[in-house]
Amino acid sequence: MTNKGREFEIERYRIDQEPFYVESQGEVGLFTTAAQNRMPVMLKGPTGCGKTRFVQHMAYRLGRPLITVACHEDLTASDLVGRYLLRGQETVWIDGPLTLGVKHGAIVYLDEIVEARKDTTVIIHPLTDDRRLLPIEKKGQIIEAVDEFLLVISYNPGYQSVLKDLKQSTKQRFVAIEFDYPAPAVETRIIEREAGVTGEVARALVKLGEKVRNLKHHGLEEGVSTRLLVYAGTLIRQGVEPGRACEVSVARPITDDADMQRTIGELIKAVF
Repeated sequence: MTNKGREFEIERYRIDQEPFYVESQGEVGLFTTAAQNRMPVMLKGPTGCGKTRFVQHMAYRLGRPLITVACHEDLTASDLVGRYLLRGQETVWIDGPLTLGVKHGAIVYLDEIVEARKDTTVIIHPLTDDRRLLPIEKKGQIIEAVDEFLLVISYNPGYQSVLKDLKQSTKQRFVAIEFDYPAPAVETRIIEREAGVTGEVARALVKLGEKVRNLKHHGLEEGVSTRLLVYAGTLIRQGVEPGRACEVSVARPITDDADMQRTIGELIKAVF
């Protein structure tokens, strides 16, 4: 691929419009400083609390392309680094997302990295110290990351277990920014904006969210995310009855336990 072709390829990862994000604890400044000093960043927090939106927002603010990789248990090192493929009668090398980011100064975001295989996450280690190197074994090459490259991972400690947890050797290569569900006033503002509902509806959804999250240590594995509350608000704006909207956006997605669903159903009735 020509240099012009590579430039076109990386440009498609740029974010043209600023993603809506409300800062809560100085995370914008922390991330900016880390990026300026080429320090890899780990975002810790529950599902749906705004980690991905934050990375999108920061990529826009910093003017860097953003390459997002959704990690899963079948993710291989080749999926990240690249592989040889047959094209017609010839074999060509295709850069993976990590290699593309290293070469062209993108933010590479490995979402829910704990889901990836341990032998896959090891390849990021040389990129997360002062070497900032990416070995490509199949080509016999070692690539040095350009200054603008930044590695970001997300991690949900709530799901950690013996089988699914980050090794200390990986954790201690990152600066960590903690995330949690937004404060009520901030979450209300987010739901109003993202779902297009009135302040009254947004406040009711935030109240419901708080009540459901209080069940987390009483049989519920994970609290309801801001994302799901936005879904509920969107359905309400589209004319779905509030109770039904909350049932399909809140109660059903977060638990399969019939008793817990009934409990959440009572909370929905109490709020709406």
